[in-house]
Amino acid sequence: MDNRPIGVFDSGLGGLTAVREMLRILPEEQIVYFGDTGRVPYGGRSPKIITQYSRQDAAFLMSKNVKMVVAACGTASSVAGSLLAKELPVPFTGVLEPTARAAAAATHNGRIGVIATAATIRSGSFQQALQTLNPQLQVFAKSCPLFVPIVESGFSLEHPDITKKVAETYLAPLRAADVDTVILGCTHYPIIKRIIGEVVGEKVRLIDSGRETAVYCRTLLEKDSLLAQGGSGGCSFFVSDRINDFSKVAGFFLREDVHSDVHLVDIDKYEGAVPWKKTI
Repeated sequence: MDNRPIGVFDSGLGGLTAVREMLRILPEEQIVYFGDTGRVPYGGRSPKIITQYSRQDAAFLMSKNVKMVVAACGTASSVAGSLLAKELPVPFTGVLEPTARAAAAATHNGRIGVIATAATIRSGSFQQALQTLNPQLQVFAKSCPLFVPIVESGFSLEHPDITKKVAETYLAPLRAADVDTVILGCTHYPIIKRIIGEVVGEKVRLIDSGRETAVYCRTLLEKDSLLAQGGSGGCSFFVSDRINDFSKVAGFFLREDVHSDVHLVDIDKYEGAVPWKKTI
């Protein structure tokens, strides 16, 4: 038993897709969520900057005495996930491994689409993970850079018709490739899952990286005997900018008022250099 909180970070509010599932799957757990709203999106940044930001995000969460760190961000997971797994003194997971495993198990024709940020697609991380699991898989990757700002701004809620037209443009190559499974490789994307599903067709299985990561978190906590017991559960939110914008969209997405639980963080106080030592 361990009643310390779980730390979750994302470049903005996309990681709330994982938090929503974690609150359902792990109802006794406390969650500390950090959304780097002042520097979103990560997808167009260089690997060096993504790694620096990811280390700072993890350092902030470690200052909250978390028992586990979750990079609920496809870009951070792909670029900095391996490094964080080595450096952190607590269990760590990104979205990459659990999502790839779910997709490999779901496909029937062996043709899997991956949609994610430009940085994630450039890294080739999902492609490599899938072909490591099964070299026979054919992977079709497509970056969708407008999806994150569309979600972050709330535009997708106000203009679903325009969002659908953007999705049709991005997803046309995957439809032409006859994929039967599509990985939503950025945790922002499940927020527009319905629109994506309409575009790719009802026969295509969508793999929600947020949900798969939440399920994997429970597996890791059980394995290490770190599950909380007797807790009431809940989440506190921290952001690096735009509290009101975050509260509005997060409240809509989580279907509850989050205004009183959102706090501003000066993330620059948390240096990119590793401020922790791995215990043995």
